[in-house]
Amino acid sequence: MAGFSAKRIAEMEIVVSEIGTNLLRHAGGGEIIVRYMSDSPGGGIEILSIDNGPGMADPLKMMEDGVSTKGTLGQGLGAVRRLSDQLQIYSVPGWGTILLTRLFDNNHVQEKTARLGIFPIVIPKPGETYCGDGYGWKANPNFIKVMLADGLGHGSLAHDASQKAIHAFQKSVYNTPHQILMDVHQQVKSTRGLVATVAVYDLLKKTWQICGVGNISTRLQDAISSKSYLPYNGIVGVNVPRQLESQTVLSEPGRHLTLCSDGVSSRWDLSKHAGAFRCDQSILAAVIYKDFARHTDDTAVVIVKV
Repeated sequence: MAGFSAKRIAEMEIVVSEIGTNLLRHAGGGEIIVRYMSDSPGGGIEILSIDNGPGMADPLKMMEDGVSTKGTLGQGLGAVRRLSDQLQIYSVPGWGTILLTRLFDNNHVQEKTARLGIFPIVIPKPGETYCGDGYGWKANPNFIKVMLADGLGHGSLAHDASQKAIHAFQKSVYNTPHQILMDVHQQVKSTRGLVATVAVYDLLKKTWQICGVGNISTRLQDAISSKSYLPYNGIVGVNVPRQLESQTVLSEPGRHLTLCSDGVSSRWDLSKHAGAFRCDQSILAAVIYKDFARHTDDTAVVIVKV
């Protein structure tokens, strides 16, 4: 699997088993989201555990061997900690817990937090095999470019629309979001259409440019403030305004770009989770997913860290 040794795969199985056991034993159930990190050297596996259980007042204490609230041996989280290359827990009493673990190939262990990164959660509508939401990104010495696409409806035709849009995004040579969107628009006219937002970060000027068509929620936020950016009306591949313009925003230290499809309530709000901004951005994405996913459509949350 993804170039991992048999020993590393066995360790992953232990991690997943311990996480699943903890979910059932301590939280009465929950959700596990697994992502293959293709952008990491040698590849990596990211596992998010999300529950609505009682939460933990002292997560670090609970990761110590022998500590248990259920009269067990208390070795579950300790084993996860020992076998993980990266591990974080965000927990609030009465709200629940999000656990993040990453495991890398033994030859490509990553111990430092990345300065730049894309942190996605993309989930199909319950009962569907294909996901109509998708994202793409690319970077060079001057720009970081990202797009979140949501094919109309759900299922295989929505998936086809978003994937063709992502392919067109990857091939586009433009550096401004509105030009990239028009490029994508021309390339996906054979599909049922989609909504999409493109954002480009200029690494030299330290500015964001943002342009969207349709109901993708786009915000720049930190622990104390959040600013939304409104998209144009229309459907990419079907009808878009003749004149699109990108909004330019000066980047501020500590702010992240967050993109959400309409599988997430448009009223999502992280004001009650200021502590999550001290965590890995995958945990931040999981907080949004946990509290505001509708679970009636494809769902995507993408956070960009610069």
